[in-house]
Amino acid sequence: MPTFVRLWHRFKAWYLQAAFWQKFVLHFAATGAVVYVAYLIFFTAPAGFPRGVYVTVPKGSSLGSIAQDFENRDIIKFELLFKLSARMLGNERRIPAGVYYFPRPQNVVQVAIRLISGDFGTTPVKVTIPEGTTVADIAKILEKNMPSEFDYRGFLDAAQGQEGYLFPDTYFFMPGDSTEAILSVFKNSFYTNINKIQAQIKAFGKPLPEVLTMASLLEKEAADTQSRRMIAGLLWHRIAIGMPLQVDAVFPYIIGKNSFNLTRKDLKMDHFSNMPQPSGSKRRVREVQVSKRRHVSQFRQAGIA
Repeated sequence: MPTFVRLWHRFKAWYLQAAFWQKFVLHFAATGAVVYVAYLIFFTAPAGFPRGVYVTVPKGSSLGSIAQDFENRDIIKFELLFKLSARMLGNERRIPAGVYYFPRPQNVVQVAIRLISGDFGTTPVKVTIPEGTTVADIAKILEKNMPSEFDYRGFLDAAQGQEGYLFPDTYFFMPGDSTEAILSVFKNSFYTNINKIQAQIKAFGKPLPEVLTMASLLEKEAADTQSRRMIAGLLWHRIAIGMPLQVDAVFPYIIGKNSFNLTRKDLKMDHFSNMPQPSGSKRRVREVQVSKRRHVSQFRQAGIA
């Protein structure tokens, strides 16, 4: 007779003669073992749970699509168990959309609770944009400070033509903020601040794009207010008489070089800011594709206030 069968018969004989309390302890231990094994199999976090991951739940996502995505990412083991947990814990039809941060593995019930309650687990990211920063530089700063989900190339594409309208300041962004949301914050800050000196800009008599362009040139040409005022007067005069600007300030924006790194070849490049131009000076200023981003004080330094 096999050993297992003999052991089973012995256990059966003992169980029939065992006292009530012995049977109770045995049943309790067996139930606990089954529950523990079931917990390990079904409820614990997957072995491949990604640590420190940001997961986006798009607006309008169904519970099924969220469960499938989470299972594919190894955040949960079983899609069905996650859906059952979510339905038992709350209104699974109204899971808040957004970016959820998982710093460490969590079991399926904990994950379901977080989604039902909208516990994103994220904190705002502080980002400081210095004055004189180009769109390309802003994209690099955001890429360095924001989570890995930040779309560097997408930001550059979306910000094309918005040089000067992304106001330099300290901002707080949420991980997972879309490119459109980030740009909107920058632009809202710009218009909020520019409105404070709108009367001075109007009195100055120059269109805002031209003022921003001039401020960009002055930022690179001089470091102090007095020098900037003097250079501003000179450049505005050159524009008025139809003379090319002929300043080095455009090169950091065009080829990424400052005045100290320019070569003779750079100075000979066929660029409208250095070459003689036909009439239409205002058009030339608008065409200088350089960063126009400046603090309101720089507009005053350019002679606006």
